[in-house]
Amino acid sequence: MASGPIMLVPICLVENKNEQMFVNQKALKILNRISQPVVVVAIVGLYRTGKSYLMNCLAREKLGFPLGSTVQSETKGIWMWCVPHPSKPNHTLVLLDTEGLGDVEKGDSKNDSWIFALAVLLSSALVYNSMSTINNDALEKLHYVTELTELIRAKSSPTPDGVEDSTEFVSFFPDFIWTVRDFTLELKLNGCPITEDEYLENALKLIPGLNPKAEISNVPRECIRHFFPKRKCFVFDRPTKETELLPHIETILESELDPKFREQSVKFCHYIFTHGKTKTLKEGVEVTGNRLGTLVVTYVDAINSGTVPCLENAVTTLAEHENSAAVQKAADHYSEQMAQRVTFPTDTLQELLDLHAACEREAIAIFMEKSFRDDQREFQKKLMEIIKNKKESFLLRNEEASVKYCQYIVDQLSKDLMENISEGNFSVPGGHTEYTKAKQKIEQRYCEVPRKGVKATEVFQHFLQSQASIEKFILQADRALTQGEKDIAVERAKNEVAGKEQELMKQMLQEQEQQMEAQRKSLEENLAQLKKKLEQERDEALREQTNVLEHKMRLQETWLKEGFKKKSDEMEAEINRLRDFIESTRKDKTPWISQALDKLGDEATAILSVPAKLVGMGVKALGSLFK
Repeated sequence: MASGPIMLVPICLVENKNEQMFVNQKALKILNRISQPVVVVAIVGLYRTGKSYLMNCLAREKLGFPLGSTVQSETKGIWMWCVPHPSKPNHTLVLLDTEGLGDVEKGDSKNDSWIFALAVLLSSALVYNSMSTINNDALEKLHYVTELTELIRAKSSPTPDGVEDSTEFVSFFPDFIWTVRDFTLELKLNGCPITEDEYLENALKLIPGLNPKAEISNVPRECIRHFFPKRKCFVFDRPTKETELLPHIETILESELDPKFREQSVKFCHYIFTHGKTKTLKEGVEVTGNRLGTLVVTYVDAINSGTVPCLENAVTTLAEHENSAAVQKAADHYSEQMAQRVTFPTDTLQELLDLHAACEREAIAIFMEKSFRDDQREFQKKLMEIIKNKKESFLLRNEEASVKYCQYIVDQLSKDLMENISEGNFSVPGGHTEYTKAKQKIEQRYCEVPRKGVKATEVFQHFLQSQASIEKFILQADRALTQGEKDIAVERAKNEVAGKEQELMKQMLQEQEQQMEAQRKSLEENLAQLKKKLEQERDEALREQTNVLEHKMRLQETWLKEGFKKKSDEMEAEINRLRDFIESTRKDKTPWISQALDKLGDEATAILSVPAKLVGMGVKALGSLFK
C-alpha cells in the first residue's frame, strides 16, 4: 500500500536477547508495506531519562512507548512506531525508541555500543537525551560516539589509516540533536544570554592542554564535531514541580504540566516536524519503509555474525533487491500500457512500434527512478531484454490478429465466387472473363476494408495463389478465347502474381527497416536516460563532497581559533584530498560517463539486434527486387 499501515501502538523492531539481536518479522512486514520515503527519528540516552515521553510527543500521543515508573529500564532493544508525517505529504515518520544506555542489569557494555551504532545507521535525526546539564561528565557518558569508527564502516575496502572511511561518515550520518532534561541553569555565558545551540557548541569546545585527562575528555567533543555537521540543542524544565506526579507523567492532564515544559516540548516537536530530513543514502537515494527494513536486516545480520556493519555492503544488498523490483515494476508497466493502448490488429507495423516506443520510454523512466547502484548495468540490460521479448510477443499477436481478420474478410468476400466455382458457372464460354471480373471485384472490396493490419497483403497473396490452379482450369476450358488470347491471359496472370510478390517483398523490407530503426531508437532511449541518471548521480556526489569539504574547512577554522593548530594542520590533508577529488570531477565531467554509455551500447547491441532470420529475409527480398 502506498501510505503504509496505520500503527496504533509501537512494536519491537530489534529484539535484544542473550547478547544477540533479532529483527521482529511482524515489524519487518509493516516496513515492507511502506513505499513512501521515511523520516527516521531515533532517540538514545541513559536509561530512565524520559526518552520514551519525547517519542510519544512526536507521535502526538500520550500513550504509546512504555514510560515505566521504576528504576528499571522499560524499553528493551529498539521499538518502532510508524505514523503519517504531520508536515511532509506522502512521507512516513518512523520513530525509534532505544533501550537505555548504561543499564546496570545488562552484563555486556558492547550491547549499548551496538544499539547506539544501529540508531546512527538507521536514523536521519539522532536525538541524544541526557539529564541536568552538558558537562564533562555528560560528555564522557557519550563515549559511544568515540567508538563509531570501530563499529561502522562506510566502505567495504577502507584505507589503511581509516581517514577516508571516517570522512565518509559525514555524508550519511544523521543530524544530531541533544536534549537536556530537568535543566535548571540559566542560559548565560560570561554574563551574557546565549541560545541553546550556543550552549551546546560552547560545551563541545576542546579543553586546552596536553595532559592525558584533557585529551581523553576531548575525544567525544572532537567526534561529535567531526561526524555531525548539523547539530541542535533543546533544554527542558522539569515537567512538573509535583514530584509524586513524575512517575505517572503519561496519565496527568496537560494543564498539570509546567507551562514552560509544554512550550519546550512543542518547540522540540515543531523542529523535528519541519527540519527532520528524509532518510537518504549516498548519491541522494531516498529510503522508503521497505528499504529501511532491508537495511535493518542487513545491519543486524552483520552484527550477529561478528562483522562490522558496512554502509557500502548494505547499499549493495539493498540495490540488488530494489533493482530486481525496479525491473519487474518497469516491465509490468510496459505490459499494462501496451495492453491498454494497442488495438489489434494495428493498421501498420509503425503504429505498433510507435506505441511500443512510448511505453518503453515510460518503463525505462520508472526503472531509472526506482533503481540505483546498477554499476554494471546488469539490471538495465535485463529490462532491455525483457521488453524486447515482450515487444516481439506483441508483434506476433498483432500478426496473428491481422491474419485472422484478413482471412475472415477474404472468406466473406469470396463466398459467392467459391459457390460459382463449385457449381461450374465459370466453366462455360466467356467464363474466364466473368471469373476475372469477380476476382477483381473481390480485390477492390478487400482494399476498401480499413485496418486490416500488417498481414493484409500476405493474406490476399495466399488467396491469389490458391486461385492459380482454378483460374488455369477455367481459362483452358473457355472456348470463347483463342489460344493467343489464352497465352496473353496466362502471361498477365504471371505478371500479376509477380507484382504482388514484389509488393509483398517491398513491404517485408520496409518492415525490417522499421524494426531496425525501432531497435536503434530503443538503444538511444536507454542511453539517453542512463546519461541523465549518471549526470544526476555525479552532481549529487559533487554536492555531497562539497558539503563535506565545507564542513572540514569550518572545523579546521574552529580548531585554529581555539588554539589547536596541530589539529588544524592535520586536517589539511583531508581537505586537500577532497579539493582534488572535487576539482578533478568538475574538470573531467564526461569520460567515465562516456565509458559507461559506450559499454552499455556495445553490450546492448547484441540484446536489441534484429534476429538474423529476419535480416536474411530482408537481404533476399532486396536482391530479388533488383534482378
